[in-house]
Amino acid sequence: MPKKRIVLTFPNRLVDQPITYHLIKDHNLMVNILRANVTPKEEGRLVVEVSGKKKDMESGMNYLKEMGVDTQPLTRDVRWHKDRCTQCTACISICPSGAFVVNREDMSVSFKKDKCIACELCIPICPYRAVEVLF
Repeated sequence: MPKKRIVLTFPNRLVDQPITYHLIKDHNLMVNILRANVTPKEEGRLVVEVSGKKKDMESGMNYLKEMGVDTQPLTRDVRWHKDRCTQCTACISICPSGAFVVNREDMSVSFKKDKCIACELCIPICPYRAVEVLF
């Protein structure tokens, strides 16, 4: 079953509409909300993990497009700047999803983009600004 992590950006006219409900009910998709920032009468953003059959995913994505919801892959919005990282490991303990890992043999840090939920906890903890989330 295909699975995608995407960022949904809602125009202010849609923040009070049951968009995720329709993805679930009408398009047979499983929607896991990883992060949300929705305020009445303002633009809203959801980071979601969506899974379902390929044809259901296509119809759900078409529904979002028709409604005027902007979609983009989450992986495009999370950047780890390896060249800025000094391997201090400050990000390891703060990361709830395990996206940052340390190799215990050489104490090198690596970033698993597919595990990242864009929670932004690593941003203030990194003294070298090696991570950025672009929304």
